[in-house]
Amino acid sequence: GSRGPLPPLLLVWALAACAARASEITFELPDNAKQCFYEEIAQGTKCTLEFQVITGGHYDVDCRLEDPDGVVLYKEMKKQYDSFTFTASRNGTYKFCFSNEFSTFTHKTVYFDFQVGEDPPLFPSENRATALTQMESACVSIHEALKSVIDYQTHFRLREAQGRSRAEDLNTRVAYWSIGEAIILLVVSIGQVFLLKSFFSDKRTTTTRVGS
Repeated sequence: GSRGPLPPLLLVWALAACAARASEITFELPDNAKQCFYEEIAQGTKCTLEFQVITGGHYDVDCRLEDPDGVVLYKEMKKQYDSFTFTASRNGTYKFCFSNEFSTFTHKTVYFDFQVGEDPPLFPSENRATALTQMESACVSIHEALKSVIDYQTHFRLREAQGRSRAEDLNTRVAYWSIGEAIILLVVSIGQVFLLKSFFSDKRTTTTRVGS
């Protein structure tokens, strides 16, 4: 049998699934390595590249974006995070690369979000001359709020992962420093014991010679 119309909230979720293409990836970038990604983009499409280094070294990486002709649209060296928006000048395959070639022993964890195109109108009649109904306006507001929630959750997860990495690195440094201090104290204590033993041995020898 035929089904009735979707409830407004389910309609929002269904239409949100048809949003613009987006690639959201977290990957490992070894030391002395370079990783490139490719995206087929139509002319006139608005795109946004956002990235952040989550773990590793000084939390920095080189990033480069090229159009199908090899023209560099964006290039930054040793950036911790950044965002770049551009409009495709022609059809073709666009390439963006992340490089850790300047690092000799530290690997990185990099997150990026590459959005291609803009979200379509939530309702096909959204661009009409007449105003939206109260239900349609509520659905649009919920849709925008959900997108904001997703963005905030993503940034909070990245910040949490970065903070955890910093805490673990600090904990490792403190542990090594504590072990080093314990070794130094042990060496100093043993040295003092031998020094005092040598001092009293020399004193006892001197006393014996004077008495005789």
